[in-house]
Amino acid sequence: MAGHLARHADGRLIHADAHRHANKNIDWAIVAGGALCGALAVIMGAALLWPATGGSISESRLYPPTSVIARGLEAEKERALHRQEHSSSTEWDLPGGRRQASERPVASTGFDFAFSGEVGREGTGSTQAVFESEQPLEVQNRIDDLVFARWGKLGIEPANLCSDAVFLRRVYVDVLGTLPTLEETQQFLDDPSATKRSALIEQVLERPEYADYSAMKWCDLLRVKAEFPIKLWPNAAQAYHRWIRTAIANNMAYDDFARELLTASGSNFRTPQVNFYRAVQSKEPEGITEAVALAFLCERIDNWPAYRLEGMSAFFSQVGYKPTGEWKEEIVYFDPRKTNDTTGNKPLNAVFPNGSAAHISPGQDPRQVFTEWLVAKDNPWFARAMANRVWYWLLGKGIVDPPDDVRAGNPATNLPLLNHLAEEFTTHDYDIKHLFRQILNSHTYQLSSIPHSDNSRAAEAFAYYPVQRLDAEVIIDAICQLTGTTEIYSSIIPEPFTFLPDNQRAIALPDGSITSSFLEMFGRPPRDTGLVSERNNQFSAAQALHLLNSNHLRRKLKEGERMREFLQQAVASPDPTELIYMAILSRRPSETERYDVSGLCQSTNSAQDVVWALVNTDEFLFRH
Repeated sequence: MAGHLARHADGRLIHADAHRHANKNIDWAIVAGGALCGALAVIMGAALLWPATGGSISESRLYPPTSVIARGLEAEKERALHRQEHSSSTEWDLPGGRRQASERPVASTGFDFAFSGEVGREGTGSTQAVFESEQPLEVQNRIDDLVFARWGKLGIEPANLCSDAVFLRRVYVDVLGTLPTLEETQQFLDDPSATKRSALIEQVLERPEYADYSAMKWCDLLRVKAEFPIKLWPNAAQAYHRWIRTAIANNMAYDDFARELLTASGSNFRTPQVNFYRAVQSKEPEGITEAVALAFLCERIDNWPAYRLEGMSAFFSQVGYKPTGEWKEEIVYFDPRKTNDTTGNKPLNAVFPNGSAAHISPGQDPRQVFTEWLVAKDNPWFARAMANRVWYWLLGKGIVDPPDDVRAGNPATNLPLLNHLAEEFTTHDYDIKHLFRQILNSHTYQLSSIPHSDNSRAAEAFAYYPVQRLDAEVIIDAICQLTGTTEIYSSIIPEPFTFLPDNQRAIALPDGSITSSFLEMFGRPPRDTGLVSERNNQFSAAQALHLLNSNHLRRKLKEGERMREFLQQAVASPDPTELIYMAILSRRPSETERYDVSGLCQSTNSAQDVVWALVNTDEFLFRH
């Protein structure tokens, strides 16, 4: 849909969409909260003064913020009505029989991409160059062979390859949880090398942010949290996080990673791996089994038959816990007396998840027996589960989706692909970086997010890159990076280990109990269950209002030292629009965008408004 111009009552040209949406949604704007009124007044005034170009009225151009707000509020209104009318159908199951309300998914925040309309296939040449590449789609590795074959079978036309700028931002966000800097963007976009994408992949996999962001994901999964209901306590939580991050930074083989977590014994302060057994809400064998199945088999035990749960729980029936004289320290150890009191000096009978029986001799740690079965290279479940997780982390959708709900009733959408990834993983000795490298270098990962097919199965066939909102931690880190400001993170229990340096990044927070109001508002997971569904990346009206009208963001943009220096640099440059777009959106503006926006970048104050508008777009807030 291209932008169209309309004549305002005073004779000025404005965008017709802005005028229509602003009038249509004023009633909902009032309902949404009085806090928006001031912002609407300012933004609507700015929209009326939005510069018109001399081009055709059918040209795509930058949306004024008025229509952005209107669409966002209209989307939230529809969600609210849907919740009222269909409350009985918006619940989903949680472990233990609990139920939680779920909002209807919304494809967009209402804050459109900076460039209006359907960008790409049917747009102008300059528009297409922004998000799509003219390079042909080609097989790069076996991943592409298997995915392309699926498209042919289903009759699906794939998206084009994404542009270099989109690829740069995507890799940084997906692998590092970090935006590229202005200098990094300029260097990559100006690099004429035909192999610069693969070179970039190698570079990001060696950066410290890779370990930070991957550790954050693992800490969500392993419930690294000091306070209720996990109660690791702050010093143990920080030691556990440090061990996880160090293992990732050193590229520890995944089988060794699992082995150390599952077989460790010792103090929760001095042997951080034992916190795997402490970060469960129930220390009974069934509670431990639930955590092990979720973490390493990606299975939920809710629907397991009793015999299967009982058989696997036997492997964890001799995990003992005892306190020490140090406050909150606890020893986790192998305690054969826990079952020998009832079975005598007889073998312990257990059942592996595949149904085969295990007879464990007295004095032998059952955890070691289970772990050796788990990490064996002829065990396809272990490698498949991790390969599917990595695929989910990079493409936003698992081959089995959700990735922690592996069961017969939730089959893989491309089983040959999943089997190949698992085989590649085991063949390379469980090297997680190798798995990242294979996926990132495939053209399947490098597709544009603009679909070229109306086939309802295009998403599950990975025929385009799915658009999703950034994680809460990534958004606030990006804002702080751009503005040169910091955030204050705190815990409800102000113990010594919960105080952090001023330059602390959200993706590197070591403890799920240390948080901020921004992280809570934007859906950071509580780390209570380890389920991927704990993280809520749906957009809400509260989030929209915060970004549009909060003193929190306004102060960062206005008072951030790095932002002040950048705006001065941009305004003094021959092309301030290009610098602003590359810094905020990691790409150069199209010719139309440059023409529309350049008049707003003549002073630092007006350039700051452009930055604010771009930060409030889908293009900034979403993975794409």
